Amino acid sequence: MSGFWLTEEQEAIREGVQKVCAKYGDDYWLKTDETGRYPEDFVADMAEGGWLGVAMPESVGGAGLGLTEAAVMMQTVAQSGAAFSGASSIHLNIFGPMPLVKFGSDAQRQHALPRIISGEDKMCFAVTEPNSGLDTSSLETKAERTNDGYRINGRKIWTTGAQRANKILIIARTTPKDQVKKPTEGLSLFYTDLDRKHIEANPIPKMGRKAVECNTLFIDNLEVPAEDLVGEEGKGFSYLLHGLNPERVLFAVEAVGIGRAALAKAANYANERVVFGRPIGKNQGIQHPLAKSWAELEAANLMAFKAAALYDAGKDCGAEANASKYLGAEAGFRACENAVLAHGGMGYAKEYFVERYFREAMIARIAPVSREMILNFIAERVLHLPKSY
Repeated sequence: MSGFWLTEEQEAIREGVQKVCAKYGDDYWLKTDETGRYPEDFVADMAEGGWLGVAMPESVGGAGLGLTEAAVMMQTVAQSGAAFSGASSIHLNIFGPMPLVKFGSDAQRQHALPRIISGEDKMCFAVTEPNSGLDTSSLETKAERTNDGYRINGRKIWTTGAQRANKILIIARTTPKDQVKKPTEGLSLFYTDLDRKHIEANPIPKMGRKAVECNTLFIDNLEVPAEDLVGEEGKGFSYLLHGLNPERVLFAVEAVGIGRAALAKAANYANERVVFGRPIGKNQGIQHPLAKSWAELEAANLMAFKAAALYDAGKDCGAEANASKYLGAEAGFRACENAVLAHGGMGYAKEYFVERYFREAMIARIAPVSREMILNFIAERVLHLPKSY
């Protein structure tokens, strides 16, 4: 962004993505939500347009652009009405492979990244575990050395896209926790084949975004070649940290996009719906919640793009990225709630689409980090208050 508006190049990105999204209307996304059918054709169109490589290096076929451009793209997808059903189908491609970009070997980058950008390889990211949650330092999945590399055993949960993936980016403990100076040490990152003979992926039934499944993984003696280790052994946690701030920003702008989509539906309905001889949009009881949501969404959006600008400039953006994720998620959710309420009883009906936005908007309030942990981070790092956990 230049100041508070998009540059010509960023505006062109927004318009280009809008053209792709225009082919996939509300009925398309309602169908994916009802059937659980993955939006293969939408993802294929985005891959064909080169959008999956927006933030990947030009040397491997990407566009070499920054987080700001990626945020413009992902917000446009969500705001089109695709919401998280669309955004989550490509979200992982944008910054998920960054550990490979920054810390992978030349061979890994040259082989893996073009295949991810083209959509030829489909990856999933396995971090969270049933017994550790947000406490990544307490991961129990182990990678033990063998003559040829490593053997991984353990469990992962909330792994998105594992039903379709043929590659997996996975973090596992290579040195026991009691043998390292810090609990965050001794964790290693691997990018390897998702071998279904050794990985069982079970979808988790959930309240929304049925088309993009999340899974529990059971990993039993997965053999990983030594060359599939990303970077140095034991430094996997530090590698993950490099992708946390971009992910928070993308979640923020996607949540704002969903809120905007819901707000547009609500305003349109309020103008058309006549009760007691007047459009309901004439009533301040309808107007004020929607107007308040607009203000909240715009404020959250400014924080998100400030964080993106800081990241692209190589400056610290931890506080801003976390704050934007918190503000965007809350504003997006409230906008969707107000949109449902503005529709009255029809807000509960699938035919008006806002109930899906409402269900999907909850995702950003939970993932990839809780509101409470964000507030902990800001309290400690910005306000310099003592650690509370």
